[in-house]
Amino acid sequence: MKQAKVPNEAEFKRLVAATGMGKYTARNRVAVMLSYYGGMRVGEIAALRWADVIDREGRVRDLIQLRAETTKTDESRAIYVSDRLRKELDRYVNSHAEQPAVDQPFLLTQQRTCFSANTLCQLFGRFYRDAGIDGGSSHSGRRWFITRLAHSGVSPKVIMTLAGHKNLTTTQRYIDCTPEMMKAAVEVL
Repeated sequence: MKQAKVPNEAEFKRLVAATGMGKYTARNRVAVMLSYYGGMRVGEIAALRWADVIDREGRVRDLIQLRAETTKTDESRAIYVSDRLRKELDRYVNSHAEQPAVDQPFLLTQQRTCFSANTLCQLFGRFYRDAGIDGGSSHSGRRWFITRLAHSGVSPKVIMTLAGHKNLTTTQRYIDCTPEMMKAAVEVL
């Protein structure tokens, strides 16, 4: 089975630019950033509610707690909010004149309904087409997240836990290697 492409820096910048076209820029951008900087699956992003992301005072949480029924493994897991992801979430939260009710979907379609995993997956596909990135999919951000952690020296056990995988072999399949990475590795010797 062919894996989703892991974009390089230039492609990532084009992807972010592609999310900025159209009427729903803030929503589109935060959806992509939840994938790239949170390592979330598209179904997990689609299932988010306002209460998952913000606290009672309207501040972005340090942890986004995914409910078991919204994850692929049917087990709850925590998404740690990095400074970069917090900035993106703050931008999205502040783009709303009024904060929606806490039980409302965090992201809404053009028809003001909750995204399904499939409709959000199709939206991601459009972003990759608009950015001219062949092989990109809704899973590219998750692979980028795992790959970047692995190449930054983060413990495999930590990566596995952050990704919500039960087996390290699953996590290893997500890690991408480029010729530049391999050349840099042998230069360490």
